Amino acid sequence: MPKMKTKSSAKKRFRLTGSGKVRANPSGKRHFLRRRSQKMKRNARGTMILCDADARLVKACLPNA
Repeated sequence: MPKMKTKSSAKKRFRLTGSGKVRANPSGKRHFLRRRSQKMKRNARGTMILCDADARLVKACLPNA
């Protein structure tokens, strides 16, 4: 049986917390910032925890995490 491989794209974008939740960076901070509200830009700082449905998809790409 061959080894299970981690998806490189997921490895660069997501991390798992100690309790097994998936942490990601919010989108919308690269360009077109003048049309976004200050509240939206502020909330997109740091990281966020993905919902369970999205986390399930990401965990399938990170078998060794």
